[in-house]
Amino acid sequence: MKEHHRGSFSGKIGYIMAVAGSAVGLGNIWRFPYLTAKYGGGIFLLVYIILAITFGYTLVMAETAIGRKTGKSAIAAFGDLSKKHKWMGFINGIIPMLIVPYYCVIGGWVLKYFSVFIKGGADTAAEDGFFTGYVSQVNAPIIWTIVFIAAVLVFVAFGVKGIERASKFLMPILALLSVIIAIYSVTRPGAVEGLKYYLIPNVKNFSVMTVVAALGQMFYSLSIAMGVLFAYGSYMDKKIDMEASVKQIEIFDMGIAFIAGLMIIPAVFSFSGGDPSILGAGPSLMFVTLPKVFASMPFGNVIGGIFFILVFFAALTSAISLMEASISVFMDQFRLKRRLSCVLMAVITIAIGIPCSLGFGIWGHIAPLGLGILDFFDFLTNSVLMPIAALCTCYFVSRIIGVKTIIDEVKISSAFKREKLFTVVIKYIAPICILAILLSSVLSTFGVLKF
Repeated sequence: MKEHHRGSFSGKIGYIMAVAGSAVGLGNIWRFPYLTAKYGGGIFLLVYIILAITFGYTLVMAETAIGRKTGKSAIAAFGDLSKKHKWMGFINGIIPMLIVPYYCVIGGWVLKYFSVFIKGGADTAAEDGFFTGYVSQVNAPIIWTIVFIAAVLVFVAFGVKGIERASKFLMPILALLSVIIAIYSVTRPGAVEGLKYYLIPNVKNFSVMTVVAALGQMFYSLSIAMGVLFAYGSYMDKKIDMEASVKQIEIFDMGIAFIAGLMIIPAVFSFSGGDPSILGAGPSLMFVTLPKVFASMPFGNVIGGIFFILVFFAALTSAISLMEASISVFMDQFRLKRRLSCVLMAVITIAIGIPCSLGFGIWGHIAPLGLGILDFFDFLTNSVLMPIAALCTCYFVSRIIGVKTIIDEVKISSAFKREKLFTVVIKYIAPICILAILLSSVLSTFGVLKF
């Protein structure tokens, strides 16, 4: 039985928009295009789609079903189903608390760039050293981070209804802006070669890392192993068709990721004269390369401004879901009221976010495991804790509570047409793939493996 104070989504649309908002974030608009370019173009896109509708679908269904069955966030949900294995829930529960601080730092960067472009500063943002000069400052990045955190908390403070309203408002706008920029991008001179690289699978570009990178991106994109799906599942009414909802979330997520590729890859191809290596530059793509691309375009300030407000909306909806997953843990575990839980998360987010921000400047000498502070938290969560959390979920479902527990929960509202696929993947395929992600990520970070 769900506790009254936790609230619930008003219906299917509210749930889909909220989870889609969580899924559609920096992972889709920033990470997906550069990974696509780096690991094979069209063949990466194909592999990602196949993995999303099999592997991704399975884990999204498992986490959502556990949340809905128990009506609890990750820690309490695992504890309700097996007190002995509640520790597995702690791993899922702590991950969003560690991600949201550095996510808000990046969200602050996005806001800063938006402010530059709407003031007509495309040429300024495109200057060499602008980004490094900005992030190495002390005050400005922290101020923008706090502004972003405040924006997130405004919506989360109003509970599930606030999250639902934000998602219903922001997601359609995000989709519309994405289409506008994609159309503009693909009509640039020289963009056709970028389209070919992006849309036509070339087996010669395939490698083991194509699969590993696609798997890692899928985790990031679909909010798997972040505690989010447990929390949002706990707000899901038993009457809502879970399987149909997850299918629509998959479509929305893959659609925005696909459009993000159309926004960025053809434009950068056009700017670089067809050199895909510029796209593979990694995280610097959004804050170093793209401003140069926008500055070279007609109406660059307008297009750049639209792009960064789009990215802000995407980052905001994802940060809201991470914050809510964290707050739901405090509410379930310690019986705290929402407002107090929001205050606690604000303190935690600022306490971790400030060091992440300063790690590019005056605290740059602090390098745990040889990584910058923000990169360390990213490595800890995305490369270590999230794969471990997903492994725990697979083991918990297949060996502790039994696959039938999940199947029965799904069938309360759904036909569960992919039941056999779910069973095979959760028992056998997912654990092997997740272990591959964990090992490759850790070993490559320490330089043992080089790809």
